[in-house]
Amino acid sequence: MSMIQCISPVDGSVYAERPALTLDAAKAVVDRARKAQKSWAKRPLDERVQLVMKGVARLNEMVDEVVPELAWMMGRPVRYGGEFKGFNERSNYVANVAAEALAPINIESSAAFTRRIEREPHGVVFVIAPWNYPYMTAINTVAPALMAGNTVIIKHAAQTLLVGERMVRAFVEAGVPDDVFQNVFLDHQTSEQLIAAGSFNFINFTGSVAGGRAVERAAAGTFTGMGLELGGKDPGYVMEDADLDAAVDTLMDGATYNSGQCCCGIERIYVHESLYDAFVEKSVAWVSNYKLGNPLDTETTLGPMANARFARTVREQVADAVAKGAKALVDPKLFPQDDGGAYLMPQVLVDVDHSMEFMREETFGPAVGIMKVKSDAEALGLMNDCKYGLTVSLWTKDEERASRLGAGLETGTVFMNRCDYLDPALVWTGVKETGRGGSLSVLGFHNLTRPKSYHLKKA
Repeated sequence: MSMIQCISPVDGSVYAERPALTLDAAKAVVDRARKAQKSWAKRPLDERVQLVMKGVARLNEMVDEVVPELAWMMGRPVRYGGEFKGFNERSNYVANVAAEALAPINIESSAAFTRRIEREPHGVVFVIAPWNYPYMTAINTVAPALMAGNTVIIKHAAQTLLVGERMVRAFVEAGVPDDVFQNVFLDHQTSEQLIAAGSFNFINFTGSVAGGRAVERAAAGTFTGMGLELGGKDPGYVMEDADLDAAVDTLMDGATYNSGQCCCGIERIYVHESLYDAFVEKSVAWVSNYKLGNPLDTETTLGPMANARFARTVREQVADAVAKGAKALVDPKLFPQDDGGAYLMPQVLVDVDHSMEFMREETFGPAVGIMKVKSDAEALGLMNDCKYGLTVSLWTKDEERASRLGAGLETGTVFMNRCDYLDPALVWTGVKETGRGGSLSVLGFHNLTRPKSYHLKKA
């Protein structure tokens, strides 16, 4: 029997381990989910929504258990209180729009015809969730999928091994039937075998580009619908009329919060030449104020990265950029806790360009590159010079200018004067190698259901 382990970034110990299901045991889970789905879907929508929200409330009651577990599993400091704010915001929003999103579209109701389009659940939804925001990313699909009448099987990354277990426990204790929402521990091979067998009606995967490709390859020929949120290299652009202090505060937080391990974290910034020097000076001072240390210490503001190999990628990208002419501006003497392993100091690089891997490939760590630009046209070209496209952060007082630039940006979301945020009323989507599909908003419900048309001719 193979074991799946979570190696804690706090001290390198095995924090949790669970046996991986055999293929036969995993198939039995799917069978139970499929058998439970029809009766679950027949329940009134209001009842499904209420049960899901009771599950959300029950998880909130587990805060004292969940928050330190996250610190142990992936390094986020306990002072930030877990992910409950975003988790609750997203759950509440989809609950409020569920009836609207799933309502039939009535085309005709006359003496001659009734014509309408209804939304039906796909069936069994497989959620493969990541470790960086394991509760928030999971709830993006779990809540609307269950509300829409699907059953859900969740598999979390090994780095946050216990999250799916905690979520399912909370929802079942709140009254969601056992087989409607199930957690599984699977190795990659078993996951791929299940997908290749057409076990699921919809798959939502959040993770790396390589992981997304593996899911697509496994599903080839099964015609299984899927949503993929993959890599990112999100840019910010600070224009000459921007609020400088607000831009520094927000963009540096967006670049380094959660040790930079954010899907929509800021990884590259383009600043108009008139503000460049001041922006760089203020940014270095902002980042230098972090306290790197044990995430279980309430004084710690920057914890370790989730795994030493993730930190190694950041160090390698920074070293390569410096070797090619970039300058690292944050003083290492301010961060003696940087141990060459999972504990990694933040960094700001200047004199960077797009020949450097650091400005092209996903870094996913607390390091950001800043470039000087002269015009919107130059900034637009640089922002689009990327194989990813999740979000862009524009800093200006001119909404029309931001909208005009936004029309030319190859991205899923255009922000003005904010970043690193997921608005549950707007569809969360990406372009290019960031993936396809979309979650949350009314459109998220549409992705988790299929349309059925009724054309009824009356006698």
